[in-house]
Amino acid sequence: MSYSVGQVAGFAGVTVRTLHHYDEIGLLAPGGRTHAGHRRYTDADLDRLQRILFYRELGFPLDEVAVLLDDPDADPRAHLRRQHALLTARIDKLRRMAEAVEHAMEARRMGIDLTPEERFEVFGDNAPEQYAEEAEARWGGTAQWAESQRRAAGYGKEDWKRLQAEADDWQKRYARLVAAGEPATGEAARALAEEHRQHIGRWFYDCPYPMHRCLAEMYVADERFTAFYDAQHPGFAAHLHEAILANADRQTS
Repeated sequence: MSYSVGQVAGFAGVTVRTLHHYDEIGLLAPGGRTHAGHRRYTDADLDRLQRILFYRELGFPLDEVAVLLDDPDADPRAHLRRQHALLTARIDKLRRMAEAVEHAMEARRMGIDLTPEERFEVFGDNAPEQYAEEAEARWGGTAQWAESQRRAAGYGKEDWKRLQAEADDWQKRYARLVAAGEPATGEAARALAEEHRQHIGRWFYDCPYPMHRCLAEMYVADERFTAFYDAQHPGFAAHLHEAILANADRQTS
């Protein structure tokens, strides 16, 4: 069974000119010719073309592709393993690129008008836009969500850096309090819980005590928030939850 150059071009999604070029440089010489000299490609030629196109898709120049395909010591199984490893790496890279684009889209929608480099500088691996869609689904219809969006749209890089610096400083102080064994219902913990509430109110939206209670419940109910806080110190999330409730009880009693 053999195929014309036009048929092969159609199968592979390449141009006839590309196949002619591959023949001219010795990368893919057709297995046969007609009496009139026209190229005829065999199934083995199609298999080689598939491998050529695979390496080209991964960005290999044609001279390197020829070396990869024509190595006399190449083991077909090793060749397949190499292809699989390269393809897996490419998929992983594309996945990371797609995630970066998604985060950029969410950041724009949230009003975080920073470059990717600036977002990493400010937030590190904890960029707030990663939870934007879920947050909007929960609170998108509330006045607090609208206020948060309005404020965020007006923040520049220095504003976000100040916001993040305040949050980081608070987390370190609260982690030291937990490590020291201070009770969650004690004065020091309640004061830091109040500072946490005021930080939200200063930067995002007014956070009355009932809403602060709701946030506290989320910190222990949602394993992602628990993991985030407990990464600062084991037991941080549960301690903060209790401190927020104790502070709210004191303020509303």
